[in-house]
Amino acid sequence: MAVSDYDQFAKAYALENESSLLNAYYERPAMLELAGDVCGHDILDIGCGAGPLTDQLVKRGAKLSGFDASAAMIDIAKQRLGETAELRVAKLGEVLPYEDNSFDDAVASLVFHYLPDWSFALQEVRRVLRPGGRLLISVNHPILYPWNHRGKDYFKVTEYTDEVSLNGESAELSYWHHPLHVTMSAFIDTGFSIERVWEPPYSKDAPQAVVPEALRDRDAFLSFIFFTLRAM
Repeated sequence: MAVSDYDQFAKAYALENESSLLNAYYERPAMLELAGDVCGHDILDIGCGAGPLTDQLVKRGAKLSGFDASAAMIDIAKQRLGETAELRVAKLGEVLPYEDNSFDDAVASLVFHYLPDWSFALQEVRRVLRPGGRLLISVNHPILYPWNHRGKDYFKVTEYTDEVSLNGESAELSYWHHPLHVTMSAFIDTGFSIERVWEPPYSKDAPQAVVPEALRDRDAFLSFIFFTLRAM
């Protein structure tokens, strides 16, 4: 199976995303809390995958456009969302297929960490946002790389691969580790102000069955880090 080839495991990933602790009860609730009241907003969902966040934002009254590099994931999202969102295949890190100043907000759930360099991708998102627009980002927490790969250099931008289970199916995902100062500099250098950096708790709505026993007496754990950015 190809590394990070979402076309190969799109269905398994979509099923895992629906109910897992990390996605359904940690990452997605946090992104929705950061988004707040989005009724009437034009929102771009970057790396929308099978569309679970897109769907929730539509239900909150927003007008959604979304894209993903995986055609298989977009097919699943279209089956889910029908005509309620404009979806297409496109890649973060390339010229985005949208006009300047098209969106009030953009959301990017767990997608920027697939890029070795964020500068052009951020410039493109800044281009399609209206002045004062928001970009909400979640990525792998930078502390995870040295924790999970002992002896590795935290301060070096590095590609690494993890084996994961997606709805019982084994897959390999490759990411790029960026130390926090590199991430923050990329935001500032591409014309964003940083309004919030957040390490959120997981949702108390999570069924006990999906929460590992070691976490049940804790309010939070480290897996992802979240940013609210404002286009200057």
